[in-house]
This record gives sequence, C-alpha cells and structure tokens, in this order.
Amino acid sequence: MVRVMRAANDDAPPDYAELHCLSDFSFQRGASTANELFARAKEQGYTALAITDECTLAGAVRALMAAEKFELPLIVGSEMRVEDGPRCVLLVESKAGYTALCGLITDARRRAEKGEYRLLASDFDRPLEGLLALWLPGDTPDLEQGRWLRERFPSRCWMAVELHCGPNDSGRLRTLRDAARALGLRCVASGDVHMHVRARRELQDVMTAIRLRTSLKEAGYALFPNGERHLRSRAILSAIYPPDMLDETLAIAARCTFHLKRDLVYEYPRELVPSWHTPATWLRQLVKIGIRRRWKEVPPAEGHRRLTEKLIEKELELIEKLEFEKFFLTVHDVVRFARVNKILCQGRGSAANSAVCYALGITELRPGQSNMLFERFISENRKNEPPDIDVDFEHERREEVLQYVFNYYGRRRAALATVVISYRGRSAVRDVGRALGLPEDQAGELAKTLDRWSNDAPLPGYLRENGFDPDTLLMRKLVELTSELVGMPRHLSQHPGGFLISEHDLSTIVPVENAAMDDRTVVQWDKDDIEYMGMLKVDCLALGMLTCIRKTLDLLRDSGRRDISMAHIARCDHRSDEGAKVFEMIQAADSIGVFQIESRAQMTMAPRLKPSTFYDLVIQIAIVRPGPIQGDMVQPYLRRKKGVEAVTYEKDELRPILERTLGVPLFQEQVMQIAITAAGYSPADADQLRRSMAAWKRSGKMEEHRLKLTEGLLRNGYDEAFAARIFEQIKGFGSYGFPESHAASFALLCWQSAWLKCHEPTAFAAGLLNSQPMGFYSPSQIVQDLRRHGIDVRPVDIRFSDWDCTLEFRGAPDERTQPPALRLGMRLIDGFNEAGGHRVVAARNERAFTDAADLCKRAVLNARERNVLADAGALRGLLGHRHKARWLMAGVESKTPLLDETVTAQEGRVALPLPSVEEEIRTDYATLGLTLGRHPLSLLRGALAKRGLRRSRELKALPNDTKVAFAGIVTLRQRPGTASGVTFLTLEDEDGLTNIVVWKRIADRDRRALLGSRLLLVRGHMEAGDGVQHLIAHRLENLDHLLGALSTSSRDFH
Repeated sequence: MVRVMRAANDDAPPDYAELHCLSDFSFQRGASTANELFARAKEQGYTALAITDECTLAGAVRALMAAEKFELPLIVGSEMRVEDGPRCVLLVESKAGYTALCGLITDARRRAEKGEYRLLASDFDRPLEGLLALWLPGDTPDLEQGRWLRERFPSRCWMAVELHCGPNDSGRLRTLRDAARALGLRCVASGDVHMHVRARRELQDVMTAIRLRTSLKEAGYALFPNGERHLRSRAILSAIYPPDMLDETLAIAARCTFHLKRDLVYEYPRELVPSWHTPATWLRQLVKIGIRRRWKEVPPAEGHRRLTEKLIEKELELIEKLEFEKFFLTVHDVVRFARVNKILCQGRGSAANSAVCYALGITELRPGQSNMLFERFISENRKNEPPDIDVDFEHERREEVLQYVFNYYGRRRAALATVVISYRGRSAVRDVGRALGLPEDQAGELAKTLDRWSNDAPLPGYLRENGFDPDTLLMRKLVELTSELVGMPRHLSQHPGGFLISEHDLSTIVPVENAAMDDRTVVQWDKDDIEYMGMLKVDCLALGMLTCIRKTLDLLRDSGRRDISMAHIARCDHRSDEGAKVFEMIQAADSIGVFQIESRAQMTMAPRLKPSTFYDLVIQIAIVRPGPIQGDMVQPYLRRKKGVEAVTYEKDELRPILERTLGVPLFQEQVMQIAITAAGYSPADADQLRRSMAAWKRSGKMEEHRLKLTEGLLRNGYDEAFAARIFEQIKGFGSYGFPESHAASFALLCWQSAWLKCHEPTAFAAGLLNSQPMGFYSPSQIVQDLRRHGIDVRPVDIRFSDWDCTLEFRGAPDERTQPPALRLGMRLIDGFNEAGGHRVVAARNERAFTDAADLCKRAVLNARERNVLADAGALRGLLGHRHKARWLMAGVESKTPLLDETVTAQEGRVALPLPSVEEEIRTDYATLGLTLGRHPLSLLRGALAKRGLRRSRELKALPNDTKVAFAGIVTLRQRPGTASGVTFLTLEDEDGLTNIVVWKRIADRDRRALLGSRLLLVRGHMEAGDGVQHLIAHRLENLDHLLGALSTSSRDFH
C-alpha cells in the first residue's frame, strides 16, 4: 500500500509517483534498464514507479526484482495505442485488472505479426474492473476519444498531463485542463519517461532511428526535441506542475495495491491423474512400475536395490510435501509420448540426481552411478522454486514433441518461454552505425571485425584497419553509443523448448504472443522470470547427437550389420577388449564427432587425463569448463592423476566427498557437500550457496557466503588458508561449473558415440552426415577423418546414392569382415531438395536409368535439378564427366518430337574437354562442400614449398621451440571464455589437422588475417607436452589469393 501524504516540511519538495515510464523492454524506445530506473527513482525520493512498456509485460518481472532491491513500490502497467482510437496508459489496481491487462495484450499481439500489435476498440468490451486508465491526448485533444475511454473506465480514467519544457507548456496545460473539465476527468502529472537520466538522450535518439530504420539525420521530428523525458527531481516537477496534479499521482499509486508475485496464483495441470487416484498415489504407482521395469532390464545387486528404494522413498516424500507431483507426471507423459513414437530422449542436468526421474524413464543415470545429491535438484528451502528437468530429444523430431504438448494442453494453456535477445558488439555496431549515417555495407563490414559473441565496442585499431579515423566525432560517438547499447534487449525470441503449462488460461498470468515460427506461441517471460515467479517449466530440448545415434543404429540394423541399442552400448564392459579400444581412441584425441569431447580443448585434455573408466569421462567432460579452470582445480587434479602429487585431504571427513576426484572439488555437488560437512551448512543452506554460485557475477551475493563459510570452516578446525582456497574455488563455479549429474548424463552419450565411432566408424560417420547441421565439424572434415582411418568413401552417384549417406558392403552378409564403405547421399548436394532425391530413388528402384532422358522423365527433374546434379558430379557414372553431363541434360530439355533424331546425332559428335583437376576440386567444394579428389593444398604445395612452408606431417616430428612456417585451410576458430582472449584455430592440409594457439596480443595485431582468412599462413614455434602438440603463432598472414574461387567454410566461435 502506497500512503498519500504531503511532506511535513514545507520547504521539502512534494511527494510524487511516476505513472508513465518505459524501460528497455519497450524495444528501441526505453533507454534505461529497470535497475537504473528504480535506483534513480529511489535517489529522487519518488513514492512509487510504474513501468508501462508498450503493449508488453516482458520486463515486469525484472522491474519487480529491481523494485524489491531498491525497496520502492512497483506499479504494473502498459502503454497502448488503440487502432483508430486513443493512446493511453493502463495501470493495474488489482488481480482482476492484471488479468484484464494480460488479456488485452495477448489479443493485440496474437492478431499481429511478431513484434507488432493491433489493439482494437472491440477488445475493450471485456470486463475491465481493476484497471485504471490515463488518457494520453495529442496536442489537440480529441474529445470523442477521451469520452470513449472514460465510458470504458468509469471513475477510473484520468487526463495525463505531460509537460517537457516545450515552447508552449502553459498553453498546453490550459488546453488539457479545459478538455478534462469538459469530460469530467481529473488531471494527473505524468512524465512519459524514456530514460533514467538526461545523459541517455543521445542513446534514446539512436534507438529511435534504429526503430524507424533510418538515420538521425533523416529522423527529424520523430526525435524528441530535448532530454526532459527522464526521472526529474521532485523540485523541478513542483515548479512545472500544479500541486493537485502531483497529489493525484499519489492517490492513483495508493489504489494500485496489486503485487505481481504475491497476488498471482499459478496451478499446474492435473488431468494426467486418473479420477480414482490422487497426484501422489498415481506418481507412486508409476514410479513402482518404472523401477520394476528398470530392474528387469538390469538386475541390481541386493544392496543397490535397497539403496534405490530408500532414495525413492525420500524423494517421493519431499515431492509430495512440496506438491510437485503433477509436474513429474507431466514430464513423464512427454517422455512416454517420445518413447511410444520411437523418438530417442534423455534427461540431463540436476534431474539426473533423482532416483524418481530414473524410475520414470526421464533420465538414464542409474542411482549410484554418480554421487547423487537430491538437494541439488529439489530443496525444501525453495518451496516456491520448481525443480529443473531438462530432457533432450532428437533434434530432427523434437518438433513432434512440442506439437504434442501444444495439442494436448491447447494453446490457451501451453506456450514456450521467451528468450531475451540482447545487443552484442556486432549487432550494436551495425545498428548504431546505420543510425549515425554510415552506409549499410560499411556498418556491416565494421561489425564483422568483432567476434560474433563480443560485448565490446570496436577498438581504434580495428577502425583504422577498416579505413575509418577513430579520432573523428562520428567514430568517437559510434564507440561511445555502441558501448551503451550493448546488453540492452533487442527483441524477444522463443526458448529452444521450455514450456510453461497451466491448469487455467495462461493469458490470465502472463501475456502470450506469436512466435516467429508457425504453430508456436510464447509467453512474454523468459526462463529466469518464470523461475523467479515460482512457476514450473518443462524443458524439451533438441540434441543432434541423439539424432545421429538413432540414425547410426538404424543403418546398422537395416543393413544387416548388427542390431544393437543404446542400452546395449551403455552396458558394455569398459574393462573388456571392446571397451579398452574405445578408451585408446579417446586417449589419442581421435574424437572428431564424439559427443562433448570433440572440441579443441577436450582433444587437448584427453592425452593428459588418459580416461580409462566411465567416471574418467565424467571428469573429462566437467573439467574443461570455466568453473574448474578459473578455480585452479585442473592442474592439481592432473598432477594427482599422474601420481606426481600426493592425494591429500584437509580432514578425513572430506575423504568420502573428494575421494573420487582425488581430493580436488570439481563438481557443484561436492562444493555443497563440503559446506554441509565442513562448514555446518544445512542442505537448504547449501542449495542457497549453489544459487549464489550461479548468479554471483550478476547479483554479488557470493560475498554474503564468504563470512559464513569461513566462520563455519574455522569453527570446525580448518585453517584460514584452506577456507580462502575453498571460497575461491567456489567463486570459480560461478563462471559455469557442471553438476556431477549433468556431466554423468552427458558421459553416457559420450561413451555411446565413442563406442560407435570406434567399432562402427562408417555407420557413425553416416549418422553424423545424415544429421547435419550439428556438432563442431563440417561434412568435409567428417569425411576426411573417415578416410584417414582407411575407410573407403564413395562419391554421390545417381545410380547408387540414396538421399541419406549409406553403407556399402562387399560379399555376402556372412562374409562381411571388413568395415563397409560409405556412399555419400544426395543430401550433400547444395541446392538439391529432399523431394527430388526421393523421386530419383523411387524411379531407380523400379529399374536402372539408361540415359539422361530416361532419368529426367521418370524422376520428373526440372531444369534446376538437372543442372545441380550434373554440376555435383552425381551423373558421372551414368553420363560421364561434369561438362558432358551438363551438355546431355541441357539437350534433354531442348528436345522436341520433331528434332529428337537430329539433336541426338549432334550430341554424339560433340567432343567436350575433361574438367581440369583444379576445376573438379573447386566445383566439388562449391556443390558438395567437400572433395574426394586431391586436397586443395596438394595443388598449391609447390608454391607453398617455395615460401618455406612445411606440411602438417613434418610438424609432428619437430622438437619444442622449433621455429616453423605453416599454412592450412581454416576449419575451426574458438575463443573460450576461460582463455583470457586466446584464440584456438584448427588448420587443415593434405596430411590432416594442426592446432594453432594465438595469444591475445597477436590476435589483436593480426585480427583481419585471424578472422577473415580461409587459407592462413602461421609463423611461430612448436610446443609439445603430455602427448599434445601446438603451433604457437607469432604472425598471421592471409593467403586467400592462392585459393582463388575455391569455396571453403569454417565453424567459428561455436
């Protein structure tokens, strides 16, 4: 409740509540964040602040967080423009008013294109109790519009008077008073606030130009004439507005008692519960059935059975106490749908800590397979904060799962969460540049000089490289305004698969709008908003590796090679010869395509860590993360694993917690357990520690734990050095540390994909190619890797290729001892669609093609499809080389019955030259993205040798510190957040791949070559150790001119 009272001191400025204020969630209008607005309003002594973003509540939860942080009441509202009607601000007085506002916003957004809204006069025919209206008239008030608004908000409508030091404020005040008097409305002061301080005016002007897709110069009167639309001091306001209008702000604020978190009631659906069950009894029944099925598949030892039963009972009791049963039933139903429809899925994240999730088939990690800490998943201390269950589905079939949820619950009750897309360096430079008048191509080129995920404005050196003078006013403004714009919301997108599902209409809780994709709707809140509001979100995520594994297993089964399942691979004895071969492959960093360990960093770690057990894989996945790296845990662990450092524990009570990680905390669960065991934390306190770890950079709350943790450790006999070390390690987890359950879930998929690569390399490569786009590596790299392993790869050929890549065998099924060959599929042909591919296969299955005319007629190929097939070399076996195939296909197109014989005779006499080797390779890359012919650099080897450039196979034998020069095609660029600005490159030549390390100083100096080269020359020195070799760059040079028109691609900052 906001109290209405005048300050007792007559000299003090009058109290004031701002009722019309836009935050940065009025995209390209509001130039300040909610935090900035509330901090400024508190500083100015305001009584309350309304956040009234235009036809949206997307920023409402963030505004609530800011309001609670600065202890200033939030009034929820929205500015709106009625089509052919008035512009107004609607303020929420009560829960009924909030429901009405959500409904208005939902209807206005749903009938318009994404990012737009259409609010109709008929939308106001609904009940509007609990909403207050401020009319925002133009310079000449339209009394009919005011009368229309007053009729819909009887006794709840005001004339908003907004004065911004214009040339005729006194005249405007009189005009608005007269109009209000004629309509029987009271006047209220209002600020039309777009920024927290006047200094943001330039940014607000730029935002306006961006929104209007014009430049500042052309924006003209669309820009505000001054900077008065900020949170002005109460003293200034008292000099502008009559006292009664200021008092009216307080009266309105006092009426707005609605509290967003306290007054919203959210219920989870219950229709999955049979009428003869309660949610609790039905969940128990399903868990009982599920665990029996699990035990039938893999009979447990008696001790393990008792442990699992005990865990399940403990979890069910807490789930029932917190009333989360319906949430678990919903996730179980979604997973059930996937399994019935043979869609591979697997739960991950903290849910893998749950024995109940395992019993329900949501997760695959057996209880006891990792150190399970259920409080990491659900904690009694966070009764209003739901558990987080992430389930991965095959990325090509995930849409079936999403549509099942939409169809089952209906679009009124189910919608995806939103994702706030914020400005990063590139998008900010591009938009600010255009607003400042830079031509679009120049703004685009300048943006490209920044890393894709950079949050920095361009440095002076980058500007000079692109022909701009950094000392000009234009460039100084560009850098300044880019820095201010970075981090601001740009637009809303849809969450990859986070569903909000409700027992009642979702639009009574949060507005719903259209997603960019057809058949999808999204709520206006993101996952953090939903979590803060205590609502339950089901995450149905897409994972390419599941698609790859399913396709690989299907290929093996359908070809008669072998019939195995993911469960069979998961149960493989790691100590057997079969398992040992997989670990040998991983230790050799031979892991292109293997889930989670295919990155440069992971390939570098594998020879050092030398994983030989499943738990080693869990550690390898978790250790190459910012948490362990920034917490300085990696090197101690590696030294202890090698036996060069003793494994020690500060006290024996820590041994059970840290023994599996050799005395070094690598997982969030271990940190929580240390806090419980050594510092006296309760499990609920430990969960608060986890949450603070996750958000400490954003909230600064980790410092609150420093004293508590240190005092607890000292009280229990630990010294200050240990306490300080533990706290720094904990802070490291704030930069993204894995829970052990998450790493263990991923390790299962890692093992399964590694097993397939090791024992069925052809099928696995086919699975990867048939599941693109996914992973780190391009089809060319996947194919080259397979060929380096001695597997025969056969070209796309219209006579043999299917749409997908397939396996080809020699001999009868019982004689197939050698790995099959890989036949490339038509899916790799750029510009050839799947429908065309299936027509070709269907026609070929009837009978073999005899010539060009037969192919074109029976496969119903249009002119474009004919040309694409010829250019890709897919007709070589049927018609001859590319030139001849193109000629013959064109001949088919030009034939008529009258000229058939003549044209055919001419075709037979035409002698077309063979394509050159260079042309073949260039066309291969242009049409397929890869070549099975000579590597492009083999053609340039003479020119490269003259420059003194070595081949990658020569580098392997060189000792440390040898100075070398090397050139290769760039296939990968990476800059991990933990690398302190270091960039890692992978370069390819005819012998294989070479790893390059580029220190920040070199990267900054040779930035254009680093980011823009396809063929890169690196001068530097060799560095090797622990089975890992790198070329440390001293200088980079672009050699693209040697490649000519050859088209290559790289995966950059993936």
